[in-house]
Amino acid sequence: MRRALAVTAVAGAAFLTRRALGRRIRRSPLWPLPALENPVSGHSPRRLLRTLIVSRTEPAQGVLRLVLESPELPAWTPGAHVDVVLPSGLVRQYSLCGDPAEVGRYTIAIRLIEDGRGGSREAHAQLVEGAELEVRAPRNRFELAPAPSYVFVAGGIGITPILPMLRAATASGADWTLLYGGRSRASMPFLPELAAYGDRVTVLPEDETGLPDLSPLAALAPGTLVHCCGPEALMRAVTDAVADPATVRLERFAPAAGGPARPFTVELARSGRTVEVAAHESTLTAVRRELPNTPYSCEQGFCGTCQHRVLGGEIDHRDGLLTDGERTDSMLLCVSRAAADRLVLDL
Repeated sequence: MRRALAVTAVAGAAFLTRRALGRRIRRSPLWPLPALENPVSGHSPRRLLRTLIVSRTEPAQGVLRLVLESPELPAWTPGAHVDVVLPSGLVRQYSLCGDPAEVGRYTIAIRLIEDGRGGSREAHAQLVEGAELEVRAPRNRFELAPAPSYVFVAGGIGITPILPMLRAATASGADWTLLYGGRSRASMPFLPELAAYGDRVTVLPEDETGLPDLSPLAALAPGTLVHCCGPEALMRAVTDAVADPATVRLERFAPAAGGPARPFTVELARSGRTVEVAAHESTLTAVRRELPNTPYSCEQGFCGTCQHRVLGGEIDHRDGLLTDGERTDSMLLCVSRAAADRLVLDL
């Protein structure tokens, strides 16, 4: 009898301990270090949504189009993108290019970049019809701003966030035109869909027409807004071509350009260590020399995995994710740096 009672007591204690540890870990991704009052480090607060890949097609050379379905997918607006969690755990961002009216369905397109960081290669190799794929709820930094008329400019895979905008602009009765450039027609996705818009769309393959002529952007009608997505060089050229840069809306999927990189020191307050960040390396790289388990994923300043609290020092923010409130006391280690000589991190 005593033995049975002892076994029951031990089992009960073990159960309570496991439950307490589970709660502790959920409260702090840095467990067993003390939990932050408002945890920001080591994880994204956005819930993962499990979807099913119901269609895989190739609308152009080197471009993969996936249709994802799930009853729990939130509504979205033109210009939105989702974080996609690849099978390896890498997180990448892709614009939604389907129809927002299709409830429970997302469409994304992924261009294969052979010399990239590996995300697109993994997507092309492993994301097949019938497989499950986790995504996070849509975010939109590229809203279609209300206007009586628009000029849309897309380069290559930059057409993806523009497609839903064309549908929305048409439905609203706005005047619009699209300049769509790419290396060649074979590499430019969604040409059949765009053909339905007739002469509103100008297709400019570089191997046929050379670089697009953007000089007409200097004389836009009053109230016209320009929405552009594509390579950095194209977005700079569009901004330079317009008379008023305030009329331009841009979508970037690369770190924001900052000033010249300079070395600085990072103090890791919790661990009592100090690391030197060289001009040629990221804060994340330097921190991981001392704390190799520091989580990260996209290394582009978009997924939020490497967001950490800053206790001291001025931050040179180079991300495209954090809100103004978050920027006051946290940073993304993968792209942001110190604005002066020193930062103190809650690590």
